[in-house]
Amino acid sequence: MTFQLKLDNGHQVARPLLTPPMHGAHKYERGHALVISGPALKTGASRLSAQAALAVGAGLVTLIGDRAALAEQAAHITAVMLGIDDDELSYLDDRVRAIAVGPGAGATHELERKVLRLLKGAAPVVLDADALTVFEHNNILLYNNLRSFDVMTPHRGEFGRIFPDLAMLPPSEAAVAAAQRAGCVVLLKGSDTVIASNTGQWAINSHSSSWLATAGSGDVLTGLICGLLAQGVPSFDAAAIGAWLHGDIGLRAGPGLTADAMLGYIPLVLKGCLQEEGAKGE
Repeated sequence: MTFQLKLDNGHQVARPLLTPPMHGAHKYERGHALVISGPALKTGASRLSAQAALAVGAGLVTLIGDRAALAEQAAHITAVMLGIDDDELSYLDDRVRAIAVGPGAGATHELERKVLRLLKGAAPVVLDADALTVFEHNNILLYNNLRSFDVMTPHRGEFGRIFPDLAMLPPSEAAVAAAQRAGCVVLLKGSDTVIASNTGQWAINSHSSSWLATAGSGDVLTGLICGLLAQGVPSFDAAAIGAWLHGDIGLRAGPGLTADAMLGYIPLVLKGCLQEEGAKGE
């Protein structure tokens, strides 16, 4: 599939355009995404991310974790693959196009070490939740290892831990300053989500719903962005498109929305972005 970012009035994220996969496309052409699993009894967040990455179009997705975590994951999933974690990161190869780390991971020294090692690879990394919090007292180390194509997705609390001196700025100013300091794409979550790159490019997604304020919703967003990156969508575009798709789920679902139910709306949201479908509604 091909996604095209659209902006209204220069900075407002609009409905993206989606072109279906070419006839004869195979799964590796659509991209392989990795999601780092949380430990046993805390696997739900990473599972939501992995399932969202697969639903948004990644050709295949693998959850990486220890045996206890994977035994738990295996009881819940079918289409997502499972891979054993190891110190050599042997699960990384040149077919891996994107990695998501942080949801449900636990803010441990081991996670900090893993994030730094993942950032030395070729694939873009989406950092969320504990993968940010773990650097609360060592944020400069994180800044120094991020690349321009990596994406961090903090909410206001996590943002304040990583960029304490920027936390009181208006969201658009805060996100732009943070992206330039860290040298990566920053998606600052909120009622109006701001996306910024290290070049100063920025956008706002207001296409959203307060029904998304539910546990696990952000993990779905992380998976959407990771799945888009796996398909070759540029990092800024992937973050902005992911925010719009995430918001559209909330608008379509409305009251009673839970994070696991969000996954079922992804095909409907994508169908609404197909060029021929969009033309009918214009």
